[in-house]
Amino acid sequence: MGNLVAQLPALIGVLVGTIGTIVATSLADRARWRRRQGVRWDERRLDAYAEFARALKEVHTIASRLIGGYLDREQELALLTEANFRHTIAWENVLLLGDAPTVTAARAWRDAVWEVERLARDGSATDGLPDLLHRANEARDQFYDAARGGLGVSGGSVAQAALLVDRLYPRHSRPPAQR
Repeated sequence: MGNLVAQLPALIGVLVGTIGTIVATSLADRARWRRRQGVRWDERRLDAYAEFARALKEVHTIASRLIGGYLDREQELALLTEANFRHTIAWENVLLLGDAPTVTAARAWRDAVWEVERLARDGSATDGLPDLLHRANEARDQFYDAARGGLGVSGGSVAQAALLVDRLYPRHSRPPAQR
């Protein structure tokens, strides 16, 4: 019995060491799993954002061509319908995977492009077109800003709206809302 009592501190030390090792390993494994999950979802989120941006930009481009009236209207309307189908699928992925600020920004961009598309489909007067296009470009900038923020992408602004206005309109000929 005395021999067992003498060895009891060593046995307790081994037991505490074993339990400590199990707990530390478990915590490390859990942290590693969470990191992998985070990376996995960030990759999927990036893919969803990129696909949404590509599809919505396609809708915007086709609608702009329709407004310009340079191509076959029926063919362009068919292309616009197909592009909208791709956009709808991409939108669902943004809703599923996106964080709240990015979804909000994506919705604003989508709504601005829908206004451009409405003009294209209706063949309406294009008096407010420069302002609509500028709003769509600003909304795109906000989407990219939110998406980059949500994904932790650094590197400064990638805003294009102001640059596009500078290219399209010299300062003296800009629409009043963009001066």
